[in-house]
Amino acid sequence: MLQNQLKFRPRSAQASQQPIKSARDIATWKTIAVGSFADSISLRNALDGMGCNVGGQAAEILARPAFSVSSQEIDVELVIVSPAQLGLTSDTVPLANIYARARQLGFELAAAEVGPQLRIQYFDQPMGEFLTIGMNPIKTWGGELVIFNVANGGAGLILIGQDGRAGAEMPAATRFVFARSHHPAPGAELVEGAETLLAPIADW
Repeated sequence: MLQNQLKFRPRSAQASQQPIKSARDIATWKTIAVGSFADSISLRNALDGMGCNVGGQAAEILARPAFSVSSQEIDVELVIVSPAQLGLTSDTVPLANIYARARQLGFELAAAEVGPQLRIQYFDQPMGEFLTIGMNPIKTWGGELVIFNVANGGAGLILIGQDGRAGAEMPAATRFVFARSHHPAPGAELVEGAETLLAPIADW
């Protein structure tokens, strides 16, 4: 399902792809709460109780020691942005380059908890929408690097995993969820010269 979505750009993803110069150019999309569950087991049980499907890879990294929940309840401001909006305009872009450019423009990687919490708190997700969580990947038991994707593929709301390797190629129209940073973004003149310094990395 995810592979098909990556090959076909859904109507919901056809938003403006005009490059931005700073995180200030993008409005907060949604504010969600994290830290509302005592542990990852309680969070997974809540997903089940609300009828949210969880794919195999997503279920595996939810159960890994590297996945944790916040010890206190806080609100997190989220934004949606594509690699094209970040100024990365080739057909596909390595994940490491996307993360580096996002940080340069003033965005932050989301905590892993944001994926399942967004799934729980986003019940009106349009059909055909797939949102890749910009997060540090978590290794499965087999060593695969995986990140979350919050999706409505037409068969119900689901939390799935996708390739989180640094060199994983992402279509320029992929919609990423990042956290809004409360630190000042670097000047546009520093960002414009940074892309040439970025290179794909074989692994994290």
